Amino acid sequence: MSAVDAVVVGSGPNGLAAALVLARAGLAVEVHESTETPGGGCRTAELTLPGFLHDVCSAVHPLLAVSPFFRSVDLAAAGVRLCQPPVAFAHPLPGGQAAVVRRSVDATAHELGPDAERYRRTFAPLARHSQAILDTVLGPMRAPPSHPLAMARFALPGLLPLSVLVRRFRTPEARALLAGAAAHAMRPMDAPLTGSFALLFTTLAHAAGWPVVEGGSGRVVDALIEELAGTGATVICGHHVDDLSELPPARATLLDVSPDQLVTLARGRLPRRYCRQLERFKYGPGVCKVDWALDGPVPWTAPACREAGTVHLCGTYHEVVTSELEVNAGRHPERPYCILAQAGVADPTRAPQGHQALWGYCHVPSGSELDMSERIEAQIERFAPGFRDRILARHVTTAAQLEGHNPNYVGGDVNGGAATFRQMLLRPTPTWNPYRTPVPGLYLCSASTPPGGGVHGMCGLGAAKAVLADLGLGGTS
Repeated sequence: MSAVDAVVVGSGPNGLAAALVLARAGLAVEVHESTETPGGGCRTAELTLPGFLHDVCSAVHPLLAVSPFFRSVDLAAAGVRLCQPPVAFAHPLPGGQAAVVRRSVDATAHELGPDAERYRRTFAPLARHSQAILDTVLGPMRAPPSHPLAMARFALPGLLPLSVLVRRFRTPEARALLAGAAAHAMRPMDAPLTGSFALLFTTLAHAAGWPVVEGGSGRVVDALIEELAGTGATVICGHHVDDLSELPPARATLLDVSPDQLVTLARGRLPRRYCRQLERFKYGPGVCKVDWALDGPVPWTAPACREAGTVHLCGTYHEVVTSELEVNAGRHPERPYCILAQAGVADPTRAPQGHQALWGYCHVPSGSELDMSERIEAQIERFAPGFRDRILARHVTTAAQLEGHNPNYVGGDVNGGAATFRQMLLRPTPTWNPYRTPVPGLYLCSASTPPGGGVHGMCGLGAAKAVLADLGLGGTS
């Protein structure tokens, strides 16, 4: 055995998950992080004013709440508390009304009028079998599902474009709700599989809510680092790695990086055919992110939005469709689809008393350098007149700047790759085990492997299982 059995490059949730699984198996593990603080897309900082805690990237955590990896981590014992807002997510509409998704399927359906029964028929079975469905969706999807009938209820309609799935519903409220959830795919609404995003994120709201972490998302990383320290693993921050030769010898090297970075780090080691496959990997649109320090809550016209942890902001179904078409055509929408997180609705520790820290972003073309804060604020003002008067400070991060801060976000893509049909099933290359590379002992564990973006740790878990199998210590081949 070498002094270090496994080296992990990158300390995002996936890198830390991989490190922790290997350390629990008794391996000596070392994590190398290029920035001065660990966490990748799961960090919290005072980006605007002292006392205002903003999540640097990921802010709302439905996937964490259901992740098989995080079920193995005693977050509560580490002081991590998930806070549930009264409304999982809301979608304001012109005229002062809003569609909302609550934890209860029946309570949500009740507010959809003529679409109530259609909503129940769609989501009650998915919520009832949510754990079986989510365990399959969050896995590498190479094995047959343990509950094929439950998975079929999700997968068959999920294959549809949102533009087809939405025909089940009649009301502007239901159609807008589904569009707001589907737009997390960052794809045109007529693209295959966009229906699965609407079904997945709405089912998550009923199964586990859309919680925020008390004190900020960085608390989750603190818990993982604490457990890693207990295993004897080492986390080295401030070490930028340009080539694999800069790492200590190890039996396994796991990279929580993008496919582009993999090619760079392993230059000269990877077969040319594999490099060409990685170079064909497609990244999705970027995001322009804005954080605000407010002197009070957002003055939403629709009361339900004041109770929502997350607000999907664009207007009608057709406005969401138009916005996503514009972005995917390489244009900046005048009325962009926006996602806002109001952590203070459930977690008052995020800002001084009576104030609020607001998080938000809109979709933009890949690599965009445009500051979209004025257009985002115009969208908020449209549904919350007087919002601009409450702004004490703002912090803007363009898509290009996002990649500068975190190279995994190629072009500002926070999902680790475009959600095309092929890449949702086979990412980053068409291979049986997506975590292995052709170089023995070298593995990829980033969001560019299944199941993709989000704070769930499952990419790291999948890669760690491949390592353990190759070392004859169990795991999955």
